[in-house]
Amino acid sequence: MKLTITPEANEMLKEINSQDRSYLLLWYDVDDCGCGVNGMPTIRLTDEKSDYHQDVLNDSFPTIISKQQAVFFNQDIKLDIINGTFRLSSPDEMLNPFIPQQSIL
Repeated sequence: MKLTITPEANEMLKEINSQDRSYLLLWYDVDDCGCGVNGMPTIRLTDEKSDYHQDVLNDSFPTIISKQQAVFFNQDIKLDIINGTFRLSSPDEMLNPFIPQQSIL
């Protein structure tokens, strides 16, 4: 799996990472979505990396994903900033068009 972080998104990650978290976590949020297969791909900043995480290739920020949740993400993902919010997309689809900055902390 590969994540491309645009320069604008990378700069915003640096700005909001005031607690100097070590990893960007690709995360499939299923809270209040009904069941485990209904959810929304999103991101979080974290310091926790365990055996059930795998690395995601990218040149900007160390990124991880749960091995079990990787099936919910495309192999080629892009993180961008549009109108002050993060946007997660792939060449085939929009994964999450609105990820507010405060939700990734």
